[in-house]
Amino acid sequence: MKKFIYTILLALLMAPNFIKAQEAAGAVGAMSSFPVVYKYDEKVTWYFDLSGTTFAETEDLYIWIWSPSEPDAGNWENSSDFAKLKYEGNKIWSFSLTPTAYFSKTPEDIAASAGFWFRLKNKNGSKQSEVANMPYTDFSSFYTANELIRAYPTKPTIDKGVSILFNANLAPGFAGASSVHIHSGLNDWDLKQEYQSWLPDIVEKTKLKDLGNGFYKMDLVPKTYYNAPDGYEMKNLVFLMVKDDWAGTTPDQVLYAGTYVPPPPPVFAFFPLQISQKDFLGMSRKNNESGVNKLIYTITAGAKTISGEFSGGTAEIKGFVNLVSELNGIPNLTEIHVLVKDNKDKTISDTSIPLKTLDK
Repeated sequence: MKKFIYTILLALLMAPNFIKAQEAAGAVGAMSSFPVVYKYDEKVTWYFDLSGTTFAETEDLYIWIWSPSEPDAGNWENSSDFAKLKYEGNKIWSFSLTPTAYFSKTPEDIAASAGFWFRLKNKNGSKQSEVANMPYTDFSSFYTANELIRAYPTKPTIDKGVSILFNANLAPGFAGASSVHIHSGLNDWDLKQEYQSWLPDIVEKTKLKDLGNGFYKMDLVPKTYYNAPDGYEMKNLVFLMVKDDWAGTTPDQVLYAGTYVPPPPPVFAFFPLQISQKDFLGMSRKNNESGVNKLIYTITAGAKTISGEFSGGTAEIKGFVNLVSELNGIPNLTEIHVLVKDNKDKTISDTSIPLKTLDK
């Protein structure tokens, strides 16, 4: 509260700067940053939506910021070039900076400040926005959260940034990694950006930022990162993390898009729950992922191997294996081992099933 009061008082003390024939341009609209989350000593670009203001698209605009410090102090009527915004189109302007360098403050100083308080203005200060505060997302809780992956936002959209945090300390085989990369795609790998360790430009594009102590971050905008065509509907972002030259990988991960309602999770089951070698073994998988249309099974029963597949669709894939004929003449079986994969070579089930002993 004290910080807020201090900021308002500071703005009022600077009021003489605005007495001279000022034109109020209106309030700054939606604000965002890329990366979505960042450390104070990391380069970031801030974006300002000024579609609700009277600023013209042809105007040169500048930032005049006084907290955590005032880099352009004394230059209200002639803003410095380093404070100039970049026009992005559609009444969106941007400003790039590394906070510690721009404000000549340590990360600790910035964290203890009142935040990023500013106005946007024309060169001579005759036209100005209302006072605004650039939001900052503190992600430090991730370091102690015991989470493998965390995304900001949790449900990304195709044309906005997403920051994906990764705790390699929780991933077996990632100790001593010299680099970590993301192998990823949109809509169940429909559009892919593979990690190809033999291509230097791809190595750089897929490389995560090392935050230190086994923590990493990947920042991307899906539309540009995957070169998605105009009108492409993003349903999910799928990925896995890779250590060095495929020396280790994480399990597959998925982020569902903010505008997309995800389907219910897949459900796989054997039936009936108890079987003997004189029964039919059924298997079913409901709510299958896009592109999954087969269950491929391998059954090991003693020295015999039985293989086959069932076809279906997104709603369900279902079938039966005739154990009566397949296991005929094989005595004293107490269990069978069943490996089930889908047509994308993903393991669905890898288990042993006990067999009931029939009364003679």
